[in-house]
Amino acid sequence: MILRVLNLFVIGVLVLAAAWVYRIKFDATVQAERLAKLRSEVRHERDDIAALRAEWGQLDNPARIEALAKRFLHLNPIAPTQLDTLDHLPDRPPEDVTASTDPIRGIIENFEQPSTFGTTGSIPAAVATPTDGTSQATAPAPTTNRAPR
Repeated sequence: MILRVLNLFVIGVLVLAAAWVYRIKFDATVQAERLAKLRSEVRHERDDIAALRAEWGQLDNPARIEALAKRFLHLNPIAPTQLDTLDHLPDRPPEDVTASTDPIRGIIENFEQPSTFGTTGSIPAAVATPTDGTSQATAPAPTTNRAPR
């Protein structure tokens, strides 16, 4: 009786081992097919890259670019009379005293936030306009800690 149970147990283990080996073989076949597909895609992409490089080589040909420039740009060669010497250049304009101040600085200062805020964290409001129709609203001037240049 023990011999029959042992034989049935061994047969069951052999069936499970055969199923496990079959599953491994099936997975290997699937992976081999996937690998073949990937290699085919890589080969196709390399062929496409080679074709694009060949096309780029034709498009980048200096003779072709020169022919296109002559055809579409209508450029004339530089004549020797177009060149001049440095002594014929006009004199440098005099220094402008208004340009000595930095014009960008004034623009930047207008965009800066005021350095003081109200108790709620908001920017202080302007003084209300009088009811007589005149507009005398004033806002506090922003203070900057910059030194003059």
